[in-house]
Amino acid sequence: MNLESKYSYALGLALSILFLVGSCETKPPTDLADHNLIPHPVEIAGTGGRFQLSTEATIQISDSTLQGVADYFIEVQPGMKMAMGQKADIALSLGANDQQLGQEGYLMNISENSITISANHAHGVFHGLQTLQQLIPLSSDKPVELATGTIRDYPRYEHRGSMLDVSRHFFGVEDVKRYIDFLATYKFNVLHLHLTDDQGWRIEIKSKPELTAIGGSTEVGGGEGGFYTQEQYQDIVQYAADRFITIVPEIDLPGHTQAALASYPKLNCDGKAGELYTGTKVGFSTLCTDSEATYEFVDAVVEELAAITPGPFIHIGGDESHATEKEDYIYFISRVQQIVSKHGKTMMGWDEIAQGEIEKETVVQQWNSAGNASKAAENGNRIILSPAKLTYMDMKYDSTSHIGYDWAALIEVDQAYNWDPDTINATVPAKLIYGIEAPLWTETVESMKDIEYLVFPRLPGYAEISWAPQSIRNWDEYRSRLAAHAPRFESEGIGFYRSPVVNWGKQDSIN
Repeated sequence: MNLESKYSYALGLALSILFLVGSCETKPPTDLADHNLIPHPVEIAGTGGRFQLSTEATIQISDSTLQGVADYFIEVQPGMKMAMGQKADIALSLGANDQQLGQEGYLMNISENSITISANHAHGVFHGLQTLQQLIPLSSDKPVELATGTIRDYPRYEHRGSMLDVSRHFFGVEDVKRYIDFLATYKFNVLHLHLTDDQGWRIEIKSKPELTAIGGSTEVGGGEGGFYTQEQYQDIVQYAADRFITIVPEIDLPGHTQAALASYPKLNCDGKAGELYTGTKVGFSTLCTDSEATYEFVDAVVEELAAITPGPFIHIGGDESHATEKEDYIYFISRVQQIVSKHGKTMMGWDEIAQGEIEKETVVQQWNSAGNASKAAENGNRIILSPAKLTYMDMKYDSTSHIGYDWAALIEVDQAYNWDPDTINATVPAKLIYGIEAPLWTETVESMKDIEYLVFPRLPGYAEISWAPQSIRNWDEYRSRLAAHAPRFESEGIGFYRSPVVNWGKQDSIN
């Protein structure tokens, strides 16, 4: 063997040895702090190790009240099963003994041997499992490795919601349930259902059958409309409750009431039935506010709705009542507030209701007027922030969006994310901000495909605004995490908008 051949042989042998050594070395541990979780946890720290999660991982609960939470996770994460006597891969427990966690916070510890999630309440354990689900790679038929570390997490605001308008266009029970699942994934806890408007009455009131027989018979554009029976509504309420989401039903009064006016002539001051309306104008309708028949009607509606709504709130609308004289409007709101209270519920309403003499317990939802919200704050009312120019998901992303409006603003994904609720209205103290809510009005929305296009990818950003501390939020960092959620959207069949302000790239998983 000549010198050149000896040199080549030695080099090849050395490279082979290096390859073998390298292939036998364990992969460097990943860092839990380098994550793609939405919303961003309050505290997260990696410990440098790895935990192997089996495709048939076992779950153990410390308390029977966690059975439903465990069953839910097993349903959405195929292969998981309850532990039967043996040591579990995932342990769920109550008694976190951490007051700052409240009812919705949780502690997660991923060690090299197991995963533990503890909380003060089952609601917190549920949120912890939503976080764990985001950490687990999608569609894996092999054991997966998770970075070890700890997460301590709890929400910034008590009220974290979205509103779905089922009146302008009607959406059936299964569509609403799908929307609830969207909310649960990102730790929302409220679904505000806009059940009545000029174009349709969507909830059965057994003592007032014409509301749905006539008022529920159409929708924007003249479609056939529809409504929920009380049994269907209760099914939606329970489905949401199983995911720790509270339903807030809205009966919009005294304006936005053409469907009711067409159903019952006595609600009109002239005693004549109004015409059904299928257009998109607002502000032209009003109940007859000086008629006792109107308050008997409202009482009957609120009584039945309160009986099938376990949550604490009834939303009475109150917005855009341009056809109602201001003095009459103020009187009406006062009377309705008494009715809601009589039936054991707390009143919510859009910011216009602050013009009246509202009780301190009433919750005011700012959508348009900072002045109204300021007036409510002076009265000590809690405020939900839904500024149209930032949170209305029926607004177009840009001028090329094929559905949506632009009267409030064009709301791109970065604009939807880049604001601080505590400073958006300088006259509302942070302590009175109950939370935020992102509404989806449906004048231009006709299908679940349309809902998905307008809601995603803005919805996760609203989740993060309402959950994560302002101090750890950063757009450039967030949009990277958001891009990593594209495979999850796709796996759920969500037809999302690929915003140009996000570099979606080619993502194989979300972690």
